[in-house]
Amino acid sequence: MTGTTLRGGALAAPMGRRDVRRAASRLAPHVVRTPVIRADFPDRPACVRLWLKAENLQRGGSFKIRGALHAVGRMAATGCPGVIAPSTGNHGIAVAYAARAHGLPAVLVLPADAAPSKVRGIRATGARVVLAGTAPAERAAVVAELGERYGYRTVDPYEDPDVVAGQATATAELLAQVTAAGGRLDAVVVPVGGGSALAGACLAAEGTGIAVVAAEPAAVPALGAALRAGAPVTVTPRPTIADGLRPDRIGRLPFALVRRRVTAVVEVEEDAIADTMRLALERLRLVVEPAAATALAGALRFAAGGEGRAAGMTDVGVLLSGGNVESALIASLLLSGEVHRSHRGT
Repeated sequence: MTGTTLRGGALAAPMGRRDVRRAASRLAPHVVRTPVIRADFPDRPACVRLWLKAENLQRGGSFKIRGALHAVGRMAATGCPGVIAPSTGNHGIAVAYAARAHGLPAVLVLPADAAPSKVRGIRATGARVVLAGTAPAERAAVVAELGERYGYRTVDPYEDPDVVAGQATATAELLAQVTAAGGRLDAVVVPVGGGSALAGACLAAEGTGIAVVAAEPAAVPALGAALRAGAPVTVTPRPTIADGLRPDRIGRLPFALVRRRVTAVVEVEEDAIADTMRLALERLRLVVEPAAATALAGALRFAAGGEGRAAGMTDVGVLLSGGNVESALIASLLLSGEVHRSHRGT
């Protein structure tokens, strides 16, 4: 067993791979088994084989549909009148899709500066969007108020065990697909914001000997700070293009699951996130959002760094968490890349 589920401050049954298997069975008819793409970058310092789990091609544009469908489905089965959730974007899209699939009304509380494309994606499902401040605490207060007013159940993106188990199925699929292709991963790299993807990866990799590595923006080092403090702490975030990784505090449940399992935390600077988005588009023809690019950049850095290199790691899996990115950002990155190359005379 790995970690402990926290419900209202009380200890509950530990979570483990059995929870992932149950979630996978429930979700199989409803999610896309996204492809795993082999990628090699011989011109990079880390000459490793990368196995990229393309969740940017998932329903709703990200892996978060997995946790949302799993949690909302179980809520709907108990007669839930509706759902409400805080989100920076992708969780909101996922909950909106899941609520529509189960015929439930949904309210999603997003930051005031949420990406317009993500707001449009939620509204396209018929769900209601409420914009509230920019800090997670502001969204949490609105969720609590509206949830009580309407009697809706909260689909928490980090503290709900059903959400975490659902997210874990993405990494579980990655491991199975690599094995089916005759490969064997040494490590898997996952982006971390509030921690549900990383917690899920730790559950999926339990007992396999595969290292689990977290990649987070250097601008919002919430996991690194929590590991140093021995408990979740609130950090002061700096601006980051990785809007999906903006939570200033890792969730309690994810931290309980990852604190003794995560192998390393790689902090990724903003220019590396942008460069890696361009790399994915130009070399792999993949449109990925900054959170996914953070994981890919983290994988390249980890493999080239002391820990990965010393361990002789040659095969690294990467969760490309989503592809919901503003077209204006893509255009800006491509243009800046062209300007950079022209200045170098290439």
